[in-house]
Amino acid sequence: MILIVILFGFIGFLILGIFYDVIYYFFLEAKSQLSPYFFNETHVRYLQKHFVYYKKLPPKSKKLFIHKVARFMSSKDFIPRQMQSVSDEMKVLISASAAQLTFGFRGIIFPYFYKIFVFPESFYNHQNKAYHKGEVNPKMKAIALSWKDFVEGYLQEDGRNLGLHEMAHALRLENRIMNSEYGFLDDTVLRKWENHARRTMIEIKNGEETFFRKYGGVNNEEFFAVAVENFFERPVEFNEKHPMTYSTLCKLLHQDPLLLEKT
Repeated sequence: MILIVILFGFIGFLILGIFYDVIYYFFLEAKSQLSPYFFNETHVRYLQKHFVYYKKLPPKSKKLFIHKVARFMSSKDFIPRQMQSVSDEMKVLISASAAQLTFGFRGIIFPYFYKIFVFPESFYNHQNKAYHKGEVNPKMKAIALSWKDFVEGYLQEDGRNLGLHEMAHALRLENRIMNSEYGFLDDTVLRKWENHARRTMIEIKNGEETFFRKYGGVNNEEFFAVAVENFFERPVEFNEKHPMTYSTLCKLLHQDPLLLEKT
């Protein structure tokens, strides 16, 4: 009898957990539709002060970018870890990194990953017993970031940017998850990208490739994330050294950072 009660209690707990997840997701989605009302002039000043990508955009594009940042920010639950709270400034800039990556797409805000865990610095992962600066966890539907390393990524344009790196992982996963954003990446262009990636990863492992850091040779996912970092931070050098790969990434993400360099 006791075992039956425990079993039903466990099942009830799971059902409540699932319903909570669903209800909270729809609450955030509804909030995102009202995003302009939650984004004020102070939020815009954070972008103007700290976000170079935003500052390079023409006036009309800036308005679209603000709307995209507002929608992303309103659709997420920012959860502090090992810190008191996540400030509005943190929320805006983290959301801006996602908006930067997806600016070429209309309405893409990664609905599956509705939790953003923010740590003050690198954090310990008990599963693989290592410290991480960031990670994307599909099981928890979460993106985790070290704020210290996130900020450092935008201070220098050296092809290392934690925000863009983790958002690139989220983008690849979101494209494969069966939801409202499933399959937004063009399959033909994606196959062409994979061919370029395969060849370059072999060159990285053989020590023949020096533009992309060695971590890009680990697998397809890491190469994409490393390529995205360089795409936005070193577009001129990327295009000079790997013009076909750069051109393919432009088509895949529907934008070309080189155009902003000319403004």
